[in-house]
Formats: sequence, structure tokens, C-alpha cells
Amino acid sequence: MTAPIVDFVRQYAQSGTSRLHMPGHKGQPFLGCEAWDITEIKGADELYEAEGIIARSEANATALFGTARTYYSTEGSSQCIRAMLALALRRAPKTGKRPVLLAARNAHKALLYAAALLDFDIQWLWPAPEASGALCSCPVTPEALRRALQTQAEQGTRPFGVYVTSPDYLGSVQDIAGLAAVCKARGVPLLVDNAHGAYLHFLPGGSRHPIALGAAMCCDSGHKTLPVLTGGAYLHLGPDAPVQDEATVRNTLNLFGSTSPSYLILQSLDQCNAVLAGDYRARLAGCCAALEALRKALNETAAAHGAVLPLALPGDPPDREPLKLTLDAAALGCSGQALAEVLRQHGIECEYADPRYLVLMFTPENPPQDYDRLREAITACCTARPLGSAPTEEDTAGNFAALARELAEKDPRCTIREAIFAPQEVVPAEEALGRVCAMPTVSCPPAIPIVVSGEMVSREAVTLMKRYGVANVAVIK
Repeated sequence: MTAPIVDFVRQYAQSGTSRLHMPGHKGQPFLGCEAWDITEIKGADELYEAEGIIARSEANATALFGTARTYYSTEGSSQCIRAMLALALRRAPKTGKRPVLLAARNAHKALLYAAALLDFDIQWLWPAPEASGALCSCPVTPEALRRALQTQAEQGTRPFGVYVTSPDYLGSVQDIAGLAAVCKARGVPLLVDNAHGAYLHFLPGGSRHPIALGAAMCCDSGHKTLPVLTGGAYLHLGPDAPVQDEATVRNTLNLFGSTSPSYLILQSLDQCNAVLAGDYRARLAGCCAALEALRKALNETAAAHGAVLPLALPGDPPDREPLKLTLDAAALGCSGQALAEVLRQHGIECEYADPRYLVLMFTPENPPQDYDRLREAITACCTARPLGSAPTEEDTAGNFAALARELAEKDPRCTIREAIFAPQEVVPAEEALGRVCAMPTVSCPPAIPIVVSGEMVSREAVTLMKRYGVANVAVIK
């Protein structure tokens, strides 16, 4: 497969042309990549008015992902999320009421920023009482969604979209096909934050990508799981996307993007097409098989040292995605944060750690020694137990579910937009009790707010903030 953006930039870099244009480094090597860092010169095309090499590259991506249309983002899935919601709002029902989005509660804070900018309300889909208490997970069944949509209809409200995160940070996957069927029956588009699942279309056994499963639109962060520079992402449209007009989609992406998109990121998205069209599927299958073998080996090692719980959570479909190796640190009698510190001592940096879980993200680009190093590190951890304080019952179950029950019974004090743009101050979490949350305060990862802008900070929320390391909270003055 061709890589038109890469080819153009390489030819330009080798042409010896005097660069009397931006950027200011003029192609001279300071970091080493400057020769290929250009701006919208003649022949380079323009991302938001693409009709040349960028358009051809996006057409290649569209064919590879099997979508109705795929567009590039150089500002991550955050740009795509805002554009996706803005596009869905264009087809919002004319009810005379404020537009409403139904969304699973484990949403990235980018959703709240979009709600503030676009000024819509969110009705949250909460996890079932029996579901995991983890902050990162919020499983939504088709039946639960059906009931939620029916409740909205009885209240005279028709949401302009349903929004779910799948896969989530711990590797759990929603029943996208089932949710899409419910949405289609109700005439509501299903919007998916698939930031962690760009590779799902290329899995052995058939695509598990949201668009293939019936989602109307989704975003993928190419940089999270594919060989793409940080910031490279995709906005995918399915056949049922509420807006298909190319000019409208590009203008909407432009609304939330820089007027100087990175050509380094565009080249990495372009080159990734060639990778995906090559032997990527075979290498991905090999990576999945190697990870499954690693999970088995880690669980056997933990069991041999007296661990009760499975250490490595399964990566099998349909409920899990295979490239995340999620470790339940409770099996080793410690917290996820404590296990992360031990792994750092063995030269391993994790993606995410919380009071119970630790997440390691693999791709086909990880060399074999990474698997060996992790296996050796976990063996050492098992031998050296105890590693730290074991999680309490509150740490391992029910935290988020308890907060869900509490917040589900209360209406927000103000809209998300009003809260985010209100005069505010940052106070210690303990002093935020009874105050109204302003800007969501949470680190990335996982960037999932415990309290949403406009909600009152409760005692349960303060407890969770402390547990997840949130020391300060922005509240309305």
C-alpha cells in the first residue's frame, strides 16, 4: 500500500529547497526529526480541506478499517470525541428541551469538556449493583440500555446519542453489537470511545471493531496500540452515522483542532497504513497467542506461591480485549500501586495502576525480552511476598457502585457548562465536602472523574478521591 504523505515529505526533505516558510527550525537537526517536519506548503495538502495526499492516505485507512469514512486527527481521540458529539448534535431531536446524551459513567474527562463546549446534558448509565466496583469499568447490558431509553421516552426525552467507552482501561469490552441493535431500534446513534481498541479490526477470527459491530461513529487513538506517534487518532464513521457530508465532518474536526496540524503525526498515520496492509494481522495473532501463554504462566507462578485469586485476568473475547495484561494485585496481597513500584525496580513501567489493578499494554512491537523480563519480575515478586499493604474489602469491591447509588438519586446542582466556566478555586479533597465540583480533577491515566462538574462532592466521593490519589479538587466559589 502506498504512503503518499511520507513519500511527499521525504522527497521534499531531499530536494534541497530553501525553506522560507514555517516551522522555524528550517529542517535543521535539533532532535533529529526536523527534516520531515513541514507545514502546509504546495503539494502537502491541508488536513481540514484534504483533496491531495492526505485525502489519498485517509482513503487507504478507510479501506483498511472497513468504515464508511475514516478521518485523521493529530490531537488524539479528544479531538475526535468533541467532533463526534458535535456531529451527533446536528441531528438532535427537536423537542424544545436541552439536548441529552446517555453515557456510561466511566467516561474520559474529554466527554465533560465536550459537554461544556457544546452545552448538552448527560444522563449517566451506571453499573449494576453486582458489577465490579472499579472506577474504570461500567458494563452496560443491552437490556439496561433498553430500559434507560424507555425511561427517557416516558419522560418525553429522546437522547441525541448513546456513548460508551469500550475497551475500558482495565481491558473490559462492552457488548457493542447488542447495544448497537438497541440503539438502531430506537433511532439513536451509538457513539463509542474506542481509544484503546484501534487494533480490534485486525484480530484473528474477524473484526471486533465498533464500526464492524454496528456503532454509528467511534474514535480510535492510533498511538495507543498501533505504531503511530502520540496524538495520532482516527474518527470513524459507519453507514448509520448521523452526518456523512465530508465538508461538514472536516469543518467540525477543524473547529476543535489546531490550524497547524503536525505533519510528523500525519506521516506516522500514513506509514501505519502500510504496516496494517503488510504482515500486521499475522504479527498481531502471534502477539495475542504469546500474551495468552504469558497469562497462563503468571497465574501458574502465582498459584505455586499460594495466591488465591487469578493474578492475570483473562484476555479472551467477548468480554475482554487481548492486548491488555491486567494484573489483580490482590492476588499478591498488595495494591496495584505497590506492584507497579516493584516492577519499576525490574525495569518495567506500567500503563496504569490503582488500589487493586495494574495494567500493562503490549503490542506486536514489544520484543521477546519484555515478556521474559515480566515473567522474571513476577516470579521475584511472588518469592518476596508480602510486597506491601493488602487491599481492604473497600478497595477491592463496591466503591464505585456505592458512589453510583448515591449520585443516581441526586440531581446535579448546575449544568456541566455552568460548573466548568464558573468562578472556582482549588481546595484539598477533604475540604471539598458539600461543595459543587467545577473542573474535573483527575490525572491521566485514567482521566475518569469521580465527581462530575456540577455535582456535589459527597463523603463517599472524598473517600474515593483519597483512594485514587486525588489530593485537590476544583470547586465553585
